Amino acid sequence: MTVTALVRPPVDALDSGVVDHIEKVPVDVARARRQWAGYVDALRDVGWRIVEVPASPAHPDSVFVEDAAVVWGRCAVVARAGHPSRRGEQAAPAAALAGLGLELLTLPDDATLDGGDVLKVGATVFVGRSDRTNDAGVRGLRALLTPLGATVVAVPVTRVLHLKSAVTALPDGTVIGYEPLVDEPRLFGRFLPVPEAEGAAVVVLSDDEVLLSASAPATAALLARLGYRVRLVEVDEFEKLEGCVTCLSIRVREPRP
Repeated sequence: MTVTALVRPPVDALDSGVVDHIEKVPVDVARARRQWAGYVDALRDVGWRIVEVPASPAHPDSVFVEDAAVVWGRCAVVARAGHPSRRGEQAAPAAALAGLGLELLTLPDDATLDGGDVLKVGATVFVGRSDRTNDAGVRGLRALLTPLGATVVAVPVTRVLHLKSAVTALPDGTVIGYEPLVDEPRLFGRFLPVPEAEGAAVVVLSDDEVLLSASAPATAALLARLGYRVRLVEVDEFEKLEGCVTCLSIRVREPRP
């Protein structure tokens, strides 16, 4: 499996990013830039190709590039931001995905959908019905991905910003999450509670390795006991903006030729 990661640098206005579900606290932008560089280095260290999308100074939240698109095979659904301040972020990541040879798919005009609300587990695509993704966004994603072999399952999200603020999945498909923030864990089949809110988000690096926030040492220990290698990165400046390790990249995975 070859992996390309699209990333986007933090901008000077990062501290003006929108926060909905936690208390707003100041962001150290210089430290956030160092953490972002460390995150990119961690992906590069495991052999991933890095594609840097140009920064967007007009969009404080644009570093959270995952929200701009949903990749499914050789297609990419271009998102339609649920918050007005994030509209316009999607064009540059979409162009980068098209440059990688992906076919771009578009949602209906009445749809809103953020990529952070979409969790792919095998052939199942869980989509969070959140403050950022509306009913039309759920229906639009289902209409686009079902013909491509996906089963799209809608999930209520009321306690966090995005679905992947509450849950992600391990390499074997087990969904993990911090249970107080998960509306309905029974919808996921195999669900494993983790002991920290910051431990709910992992990026799958390989069949036996995951990327995790350094803010979640107890979760790191739990995953290590389950046989996973855990690579830790500092992302706490982005966690101040309801961000996590998943939202800082768009992953494009391709079978090796």
